[in-house]
Amino acid sequence: MKLFILYQTDNWKSKASRVCFGIFDTRAKAIDSAKWQELFNHNSEVVVLEVTLNLFEEI
Repeated sequence: MKLFILYQTDNWKSKASRVCFGIFDTRAKAIDSAKWQELFNHNSEVVVLEVTLNLFEEI
């Protein structure tokens, strides 16, 4: 099963600046939530990472 983690980050998309805003079952729901929460602006970027459930790995 795939899950999608929604992050807001700075313009350079550094891992240190990531703030998690939720975990979703589809990419479309993650993007809709980011739009609804107004996470897109000129000072930040939105990153949606796809991860596999029950798989041990570094993200």
